[in-house]
Amino acid sequence: MFRKSDKTHDIHQFFKRALRNKQFVTDRSGVRTLEMLGAHFEADRPAIIGTPNPTYIARELHWYRSMSLNINDMGAPPAQWRATANAAGEINSNYGWILWHPDNHNQYDHVLQELQRNPDSRRACAVYNRPSIHLDWCERGKNDFICTNAVTYYIRAAELHTVVQMRSNDVVYGYKNDWAWQTAVVQQLCADLKTQYPEIRPGRMWWQVQNLHVYERHFDLI
Repeated sequence: MFRKSDKTHDIHQFFKRALRNKQFVTDRSGVRTLEMLGAHFEADRPAIIGTPNPTYIARELHWYRSMSLNINDMGAPPAQWRATANAAGEINSNYGWILWHPDNHNQYDHVLQELQRNPDSRRACAVYNRPSIHLDWCERGKNDFICTNAVTYYIRAAELHTVVQMRSNDVVYGYKNDWAWQTAVVQQLCADLKTQYPEIRPGRMWWQVQNLHVYERHFDLI
């Protein structure tokens, strides 16, 4: 059923080799990065490089659940969110809004209903990105082109497996926080599916990233 894939350890080793071989790519701001194009691996750990910050993760998950599209509602937003928002604090990438809000088509409900209707389905897909993002990313001064494209869920042998497809992902901060979010969603789906499938439990998670990268400021962590 499952193809053999790299794991998070293999991804870390890739970036070690890339740093040793000085395989740098300069981004639009002039900062050196290391990158992997077309990454595919099993997300078997909560971090690839570094250690998760549970206090910040809890705060971000709480903000996602609020479905607020303003980072000021997070309380003391970190630098990466401030760089994404416009002067008013507005962003596009509150993943809770994307997943649950009626204005974005109640995607969580559709995923849940599809899995309840057909446990063998290949259609339980939450679409995070949208065609209008080509205009929305810079609306009123934003800098927020949504990083996740889509997430699809599969029930196989009483396990809920996940495939996360991303446009872009920072290995150090992005992966850790995104992994925590995707894990929380899987746990909620399992809880909501328990009535119909009492034995269901979280399964494996695969990460597919068009551009997986490490910024120069984190080279020392590699």
